[in-house]
Amino acid sequence: MLGVLSNRTYRHLFLAQVVALIGTGLATVALGLLAFDLAGENAGAVLGTALAIKMVAYVAVAPVAAAFAERLPRRAMLVSLDIVRAAVALLLPFVTEIWQVYVLIFVLQSASAGFTPTFQATIPDVLPDEREYTRALSLSRLAYDLESLVSPVLAAALLTVISFHNLFAGTVVGFLVSSALVVSVVLPSPKASAPRGIYDRTTRGIRIYLATPRLRGLFAINTAVAAAGALVIVNTVVYVQAVFGLDQSETALALAAFGGGSMLVALVLPRLLDSVSDRAAMLAGASVLAAATFAAAAVPSYGWLLLLWFVIGAGYSMSQTPSGRLLRRSSRAEDRPALFAAQFALSHGCWLVTYALAGWAAAAFGLQATALILAAIAASAVAAAAWLWPAADPEIVEHSHDGLPVSHPHWAEGSVAGRNSHAHAFVIDDLHGTWPHAR
Repeated sequence: MLGVLSNRTYRHLFLAQVVALIGTGLATVALGLLAFDLAGENAGAVLGTALAIKMVAYVAVAPVAAAFAERLPRRAMLVSLDIVRAAVALLLPFVTEIWQVYVLIFVLQSASAGFTPTFQATIPDVLPDEREYTRALSLSRLAYDLESLVSPVLAAALLTVISFHNLFAGTVVGFLVSSALVVSVVLPSPKASAPRGIYDRTTRGIRIYLATPRLRGLFAINTAVAAAGALVIVNTVVYVQAVFGLDQSETALALAAFGGGSMLVALVLPRLLDSVSDRAAMLAGASVLAAATFAAAAVPSYGWLLLLWFVIGAGYSMSQTPSGRLLRRSSRAEDRPALFAAQFALSHGCWLVTYALAGWAAAAFGLQATALILAAIAASAVAAAAWLWPAADPEIVEHSHDGLPVSHPHWAEGSVAGRNSHAHAFVIDDLHGTWPHAR
């Protein structure tokens, strides 16, 4: 897997991702302490609102940012957004009012909503070989999982010698180092194939997404992932400390079990995907998520919870990691920023709903009912994914172009399949507005 780091451009981008993630992890810890400093016992409400603001920014801003990403040099855009994020982190230690936290979080997460999809859309152009790109996706998944383990430990160590306000300095450094690493390489910036209006550019990614059968299936899988993931992220502390009567260290261990399952699958997935289709792997992972979430309704002990969270982590990684391959396969290079932004916005829309549901249902009906509700959502989503994403999903598709002049150069693409039809790698674009034989 590590062989992909021999590509200098990707190596620098991967390191930029790692240092930015660590900086973000330090900010997450510091933000919790800042909320308590400002709001005391109401810190949970402050953090909950900040999380909701984050998700709203992700859903609303990503498609708009993608519309501009199509017109701007990628390197300049990524560096500018890193600098914006560093500036916000620099201001956070000086806030004195809760509303100021909300404003800065919105700006910070809006910058992230522009940065992350653009960054993700760049990797397929840097690594055009699918095997190498698959390994890059697994490395990215490992980076996210390691950050969730390393950042809290690093923050705890730093807090023994500095105040929590200084943790934000680590975030600033992370974003600045990230921007320096991006500056150090030349990034491909595909040009748009034709001038487009702002509405067309803003909605283009979502229109391509919803017109592609495999991506409609991906949206359903995103729903299953969010349903199971929300149970873990929102309610682990309730399971561990309220149900089993344990303390914070056991809560951290339970979350580490979830991360451990995800990391293990991320390590073995590239080899697995050499022989198993994306559809089979992702549906299997989502099915595991649904079954394990259902089992969480009757988890008998803390030991079983650790095992169950490990299994959910494994299903989470198997369901999530290959998604970049689907997006790459379903778009032309110039449309990738818009399509990755659509995935970013739609998947976080799922999280926005399931986060709220996991917290509200647990308070109103208890953990058992919450697990059953989320399991039902996940199972329904798996069934929808299997229906929406056809088992026969070839990359090269025969299709016709009624009304396209025979002199049009597009007819030279692919191979002639019959009268008024040809076959080539099919994606939704200006010449292909609907999927052939779409159901």
